[in-house]
Amino acid sequence: MVNVLGFEIPEDLYYDVKNHIWVKLLEDGTVKVGLDDVGQALAKRILFIRFKKEGAKVVKGKALGVLESAKWVGPIVSPISGTIIKINEQLKKKPSLVNDDPYGEGWIAIIKLANLQEDLKDLVTGEEAVKLQEEEIKEKEASKE
Repeated sequence: MVNVLGFEIPEDLYYDVKNHIWVKLLEDGTVKVGLDDVGQALAKRILFIRFKKEGAKVVKGKALGVLESAKWVGPIVSPISGTIIKINEQLKKKPSLVNDDPYGEGWIAIIKLANLQEDLKDLVTGEEAVKLQEEEIKEKEASKE
């Protein structure tokens, strides 16, 4: 875990930095996805999350759900294509778990991939992810001024 300008960035995950989504490869060949620390901070306190249903197909670049906070309402953009096999039911009762523990209890969905290697090409990990996250944070900070 690396701290970048006050944000936690695990180096072992894959990221869609632009959409603030992380992807974790699981042993069974599925992936767990969630909102990264930068994304949850930008959204502020998350009040509600609506998901596609388990069994629904998701397409890379399209919404797998909708997030609502006091500051923002918008799509949770899927970084990969596949089928939702599990959603985090805890988020229905306590959506703020995404704010409190974005890489742990605040995960959003588990997806069975359509084409792992193809989807991973557009995601970043390790040092590259840390560098791009830092650039994104600085850009967001500069736009506030």
